[in-house]
Order: sequence, then C-alpha cells, then structure tokens
Amino acid sequence: MLTILDKYILKRYLATFSVMILLFIPIGITIDISEKVNKMLENKVPFSAIASYYVDFTIYFANILFPIFLFLSIIWFTSKLANNTEIIAMLSSGISFTRFLRPYIIGATIISIFALLMGLFLVPKASAGFKNFRYMYLIGGGQSEMRENSDVYRQISDNEYIYVSNFNAESKMAFNFSLEKFKGDQLEYKISADRIKWNPKDSTYTMYNYIKRTVGLLEDNLEKVDEKNAKFSFDLEDLTPLVYVAETLSLFDLIKFIDKERERGSANINVYLVVLYKKYSVPVSAFILTIIAVAVSSMKRRGGMGINLAIGILLAFAFIFFDKIFGVLAEESAIPPLIAVWIPNFVFGILAIYLLRNAKR
Repeated sequence: MLTILDKYILKRYLATFSVMILLFIPIGITIDISEKVNKMLENKVPFSAIASYYVDFTIYFANILFPIFLFLSIIWFTSKLANNTEIIAMLSSGISFTRFLRPYIIGATIISIFALLMGLFLVPKASAGFKNFRYMYLIGGGQSEMRENSDVYRQISDNEYIYVSNFNAESKMAFNFSLEKFKGDQLEYKISADRIKWNPKDSTYTMYNYIKRTVGLLEDNLEKVDEKNAKFSFDLEDLTPLVYVAETLSLFDLIKFIDKERERGSANINVYLVVLYKKYSVPVSAFILTIIAVAVSSMKRRGGMGINLAIGILLAFAFIFFDKIFGVLAEESAIPPLIAVWIPNFVFGILAIYLLRNAKR
C-alpha cells in the first residue's frame, strides 16, 4: 500500500517526466519545421500529411530520447528535494535509503511498461509514417532519405534474386524491378519492369512495361507486355530496404520476418536482431537510470542543482553513446547482438550499484 511519502515522490516523478517531454517535444518540432518548411511548400504537402507526420515525429523521437528525459527529470526534482533538505528530513525520521527509493522504483516500473508497449506496437507504426513522409516529400534536398530507401537487392530463395531501385511504402510501389532465376550457375530467366505494385485484395503484383527473357540453348525467348499481373513467392517486405523494414514492424511481425531471413541465410540478420533486442533493453534501462539519477542527486551539493544537472547530462549522453556504439558493433562485427545490446545496461547497472552504495553512506 502506498503511503503519503510514496504518493508524494511518485507524483513528482511522473509529473516532472511528463512536463520534460512536453517541453522538449515542441522545441524539436519547431526546429524540424524551420528546416523543412521550404521543402513542404515546394512539394505542396497536404496539411493532414504534415499533422500526421508530426504525431509520428513526436512518438519516434520521444522513444529515442526517452533515457535523457527520464534521467534529467529525476535529477531535477530530486535535487530540489535535496536543496530543500526534504530528503534529510525523510531519512532523519528513520526511513532507510532503500525505503526512500521505493516510489522511484514504482515510477520506473510504470514508465518501463509504457515504454515497452510503445516500443513493441506504437513506435514501429510511427517509424513507418515518419520515414514514409521524409521519402515522399523531402527527396529534393533530402537525398540521404532517398538513399536510405533505394537499391534493394535480395535473395528470396536458393536460386532467385530480386532488385528494385527504390520503394514507396505509401503507394506500395517499387521501381526498376527485376527478378532473376538461376539453374546452377546459369541464368534460366529474367523478369524486369519499370514499376511493380502490390495488390492487397488478391495478393498479386502488377508489373508495368513487363519484359521476360528466357534463356534458350540457341536463342532467347522474349515476352513483352505493357501490364501484367502475377503472383510471386516474395512478400511486400522483401521490396523494402533492410533496416527500414525492421524498424517499422511490430513485435510479432518482426519475429516472423527474422525467422524468414534466417532461413534464407540473410547477411543482415544482426541488424534485425539489434532492433528486436532493443525493444526489451530500453525499458530495463529505466530502472538503471532511475537508481543512478537518485544516487547522484539525493545529496545536497555546494554547487546546487546545476552541478547535479551537469553530472546527469554527462551520464545520460554517455549512456546513449554506449548504446549507439555497441549497436553498431553488433551490426558490423562478430559480437553477438544480444550481448552488444545489453552491455550498456550491464555497465551502467554496475555503476548504479556503486553509486547507490555511496549514497546510502
């Protein structure tokens, strides 16, 4: 049962975290609008698309900056408690530091569950909308966005390969499509089309300016039509850029996708595993960062709240730096993705235990 003290600290914990997000997100939106307003006007982007984009933008970046928001909010209000000697009064009344920490852990549990559910189901959808908008409307000065969504080359079976130059997730259409089928080392046939569009009603593809070249012993057989419908063994996700599709899939779809790519012997399997494991590691970091933040800010310092905030910002960015570095190492090196993703939590977990012991003293 929650006591008055628990409710007091828990209310400050959740309220400060919420206010921190509400303060920083509008700043991020303002900066993003100032950078992209010219492109939006040039491409005559509908207001509904802009509104939808900034909803996705808010969810996408709140998830990315979640550790910083959490860390700074705890340091902020705990430092105020320390400067007002409220913590000293609490501990002097006979409450142990572990008991004082209980409402923080309850708050971390609430936020971690919320972050977990967002990461599993809401963030992938927001990520898809965020990336689709940038690809559709910001290509002019956003060549980097275009490159992220282009040149997809996939092996879909032991002897079949597909290629598209770029993919539009909104219209479910890919461009400069080709499919090559081999028999041993020899090309059996090649299908190419200027565009290929997915038809969800009957699970078929429509190809425009369709050409099929079948390799013969003496001469090749050539088939050309302006438009052709066909069924293929590959899925729509196979036309989507590799990292892009992993970030936009919900938990169960991502697991199915990873299983399928593992069966195909995909060379990018570590990229997908990093995305999967981070869905679980980020919520756990809420507990670790909460303990570190309380341990750092619960002592009354001569420099006041400013010193605590400086230490907090340094540690928060160090955590994100570790998280990014080991994520890249998991994708590009021989380090197992599960270990690489959890190393930042392990390192900062040890730091949390050390700081907590000093704080108790």
